[in-house]
Amino acid sequence: MNRSKNTFKLATLIPALLLTLAAQADVLQDIKPLQDRWAEVNYSMSEDQKEKAFPELVKQANAVVAANPDKAEALIWRGIIKSSYAGVKGGLGAMSLAEESKADLEAALKIDSQALQGSAYTSLGVLYYKVPGWPIGFGSDKNAKKMLEKALSINPQGIDPNYFYAEFLTEERDYKAAMSYIEKAKQAAPRPDRPTADQGRLQEIAALEAKVAKKLKR
Repeated sequence: MNRSKNTFKLATLIPALLLTLAAQADVLQDIKPLQDRWAEVNYSMSEDQKEKAFPELVKQANAVVAANPDKAEALIWRGIIKSSYAGVKGGLGAMSLAEESKADLEAALKIDSQALQGSAYTSLGVLYYKVPGWPIGFGSDKNAKKMLEKALSINPQGIDPNYFYAEFLTEERDYKAAMSYIEKAKQAAPRPDRPTADQGRLQEIAALEAKVAKKLKR
């Protein structure tokens, strides 16, 4: 009797699991062009070129989200793109983009907080320490620390959470701790499907390492 019940459960669960895996593969395929184009814009263009390229990339991200409204991965990448665009744009327009990015990332967390190895937490953490605090914006060092540490708990060896936590600690003037996370970021495993992003991030890590090393010598 128990065996037949278990067999029935497996028979109903397996098709659902296969559908879930297929949907996951679809959204990862959909966000790949966003990832590639973001890396190209972010690391290979001048500031003027970026300001022209990001609006089109936001439109592409909107289309991906529209096709995958219930997928955290799509929302995460739209949030990342809007956050990057905010950094390039500056001024009052940047603040509205940052707010939109925050909304996307929070929506992604509600759907699947583990998606893309906790990338929503990483990106939210970055927003919290880069955006001005009240009354101008929602920036908060306390929330930044919380989000970045959550990201590290999910992906402790990842290049992005370690780099951004190191950058946050540098801004907090905790240079010794920052250097330890820089070392972890440098040792992160390469991402074969994202070579341009890895190359660009490693350059940022090298620049941050030089800055922190100079501070530690004083």
